Amino acid sequence: MTQRNSYLLILIAVIVASAIYIILPNSPGIHAFGIQREFTTRLGLDLVGGVQALLEADLPPETIIEPGALDAATKVVENRVNGLGLTEAVVQKAGDRRIVVELPGETDPEKALETIQQTGLLELVDFSSISQAEASTLVGSRITTDFGLSSEQITQPITGTAAISQTFPTVITGADLRSVNVTTNPTTGEYEVAFTLSPKGKDVFAAFTSKHVGDILAIVVDKEVISIPSINSPIPDGQGVINGNFSYEEANNLAVQLRYGSLPIPLKVIEVRTIGPTLGMESLQKSLRAGAIGFTIVILFMLLYYRLPGLMANIAIIIFAMITFAIFRFIPVTLTLPGIAGFLLSTGSALDANILIFERMKEELRNGKTLRQSVELGWSRAWPSIRDSNIATLITCTILFWFGSTYGATVVKGFSITLFLGVIVSLFSAIVVTRVLMDLVVANFKSKDFPKWFGI
Repeated sequence: MTQRNSYLLILIAVIVASAIYIILPNSPGIHAFGIQREFTTRLGLDLVGGVQALLEADLPPETIIEPGALDAATKVVENRVNGLGLTEAVVQKAGDRRIVVELPGETDPEKALETIQQTGLLELVDFSSISQAEASTLVGSRITTDFGLSSEQITQPITGTAAISQTFPTVITGADLRSVNVTTNPTTGEYEVAFTLSPKGKDVFAAFTSKHVGDILAIVVDKEVISIPSINSPIPDGQGVINGNFSYEEANNLAVQLRYGSLPIPLKVIEVRTIGPTLGMESLQKSLRAGAIGFTIVILFMLLYYRLPGLMANIAIIIFAMITFAIFRFIPVTLTLPGIAGFLLSTGSALDANILIFERMKEELRNGKTLRQSVELGWSRAWPSIRDSNIATLITCTILFWFGSTYGATVVKGFSITLFLGVIVSLFSAIVVTRVLMDLVVANFKSKDFPKWFGI
């Protein structure tokens, strides 16, 4: 065996071992080197059920909504849903005032929908006119703010109660945010939301904090006071944190709201439906049963018709299936029925490449070539056909993905993703795995009875 094949065999072994680790039902995931990743199989709404919600613009019926505003709202909702970890959720427009949201496998729809609806308006508000004790009474309360108001214009005294009629000046808003992330306080271990301001916001923030050392700068989200930190020193770098005794989920939800911007129009939930998984699971079981039967038939055919090469191809196909499924769990890809169909179709692509190679190899053996010559010529002459057919499939997948993303056809989108990934892995399976296995056979094959071992 050549040194190149030795390296490739080691690579294949490492990849297969990693795939097995990922697809284990009780895989512990990765929790090292700052990586926190669990491996789960995500199933779509059609298989496991979930929540389907209908959102509508919370505006008077006579108000005309610009198409661009609804498009922007749809994009913000989609970003927020995916930011919550609900990967591959369906978010699409329905008419000129409504948005449909599907949350597969969601068990707490109220919390998710609450985060989706909120406008996520962050304000850093000047509380320099009141004392720490008076500010403490406002935490958790809603206040009135004005972005165009200055500290000198505040004349109404604080009353010490949350029934507040005073208007507080806003220093900067979330429009000046450049990045938002969940962090942990190194001293207390509590979760915080760290933010970085844009260059413009940084200058305003630096100027304000320089003049108000010792004063209170309240963190306000959607007019609700979250925390009331004091300005201990000038902050010239435009970085700060929001703290409020958050749990991780609370901190993440707040970060999602701020990171993906404010909704251009307010939304309200007008209908929520919980979809049961009974029909979906039945369809999944039938699909998996059909796939298993088809897979078994194909393996038997390859073994009986191509004999020893067929055995190598079957090993490569099993490795292909493990790697592809591991990728689905690692990303993770949400599997719907169309997505599973795309995966099964990509299995055909993997077998097709092997069949082209083996048929060319058998032709060379019939023409009197040696086994090593037949293998080399089979690979080199079959490669152009394999390359062109798979490139055409990948281009088609790209078009289907664009179509599904543009027109909200998530069924098409899921099919294209699984087929695309499957084709990529199938190329690795046929070109690397099968090739290395066949080279091992050539290096150790002694018999001259080619018809018996190669199905000539």
